[in-house]
Amino acid sequence: MLRRHCLHALGASALGLATAQVAAAPRAGDARLLLVFLRGGYDCASLLVPTSSSFYYESRPNIAIARPGQEGGALELTSDWGLHPVLAPSMLPLYQRRELAFVPFAGTDDLSRSHFDTQDSIELGQPLAGRRDYGSGFLNRLAAELGARQQEASPMAFTSTLPLVLRGTVDVPNTALAAAAGKPGVDERQAGLIDMMYRSTSLARPVAEGFATQGEVARSMQGEMDAASRNALSTKGFEGTARRMARLMQTRYHLGFVDVGGWDTHVGQGSATGALANRFDELGRGLAGFADEMGAAAWKNTVVVVVSEFGRTFRENGNRGTDHGHGTVFWVLGGGVNGGRIAGEQQALSATTLFQNRDYPVLNDYRAVLGGLFARMYGLNAAAVGRVFPGTRGADLRLV
Repeated sequence: MLRRHCLHALGASALGLATAQVAAAPRAGDARLLLVFLRGGYDCASLLVPTSSSFYYESRPNIAIARPGQEGGALELTSDWGLHPVLAPSMLPLYQRRELAFVPFAGTDDLSRSHFDTQDSIELGQPLAGRRDYGSGFLNRLAAELGARQQEASPMAFTSTLPLVLRGTVDVPNTALAAAAGKPGVDERQAGLIDMMYRSTSLARPVAEGFATQGEVARSMQGEMDAASRNALSTKGFEGTARRMARLMQTRYHLGFVDVGGWDTHVGQGSATGALANRFDELGRGLAGFADEMGAAAWKNTVVVVVSEFGRTFRENGNRGTDHGHGTVFWVLGGGVNGGRIAGEQQALSATTLFQNRDYPVLNDYRAVLGGLFARMYGLNAAAVGRVFPGTRGADLRLV
């Protein structure tokens, strides 16, 4: 696997990028974007397996995913890469339909290897040098840009608290959709009192919309719980959450965010089976469920991007797990995605090409990758991309 630029150089000229956008931009108001943040730094080398690297198998005597064709082996994607076998029923069909692409060697140049610092850094989307503005996340800046262009933004955080990535000048509601979230913290009587308090203020509309969303979500979850008693779709785990998100994004919200935890696998992460495989299975089924629930028409104009704060060490540790790393793998899926491929700049994986002799290097900066994707999705020019990601020019990987 030689170091190369796939399709187009990352440093695509502003003119070339703008030209590509015209043909690829979705219909105004129809584009939907969901950002899925895997908190904890997932082991990307178990997800997208570098099957052509003998060094991978030397580095992971206990947790490596076997080569394609072997028992518990990876699902062959290219001559260099395979997919974790547990994703055969969920993600492999999307890849084969060219609705899923992977971007390896992706991430940020932040070297703290701290979950919290790196998550904050990525969500803010600001240059690493200089003072951080914790009141301005990059998805909020994107929503502001789309609003200024009179395109549909309607953002929503499917979380219990508003994440950094959606903080900013645009008012963004949030609600947790997980079935385990339990009863809402505010009952109908309390909601009425709060509504009266804010009725004559500038917050009247967002407060009313927030309670309306809460009621809609509660009704949806109750219906699913009733259906589950008749052996219908289970709402347990991420799949139930993902399907609820899809129903809301299909009709009301065009810009969404959700985070999924539990990816910090220092001990006993497993290989083809085990703790990490179970998480991949649930995540994959959830993403496939999201696509299914969106329906063909809406899915055609939907892009889901899966990111994490960093990857993990290339070598396994003494506890048959992995530690905090650097570069990771992004997932990009959707009905209009230019998928069925491994995108972005890549290089061979060997002892001499690891970053600091331990991690995946970052060859595809996350701000450039996402900036180029947003440019294609929404027809943003270089100046607009620069407002979403200050100091960055989009990298045209032709993901849509």
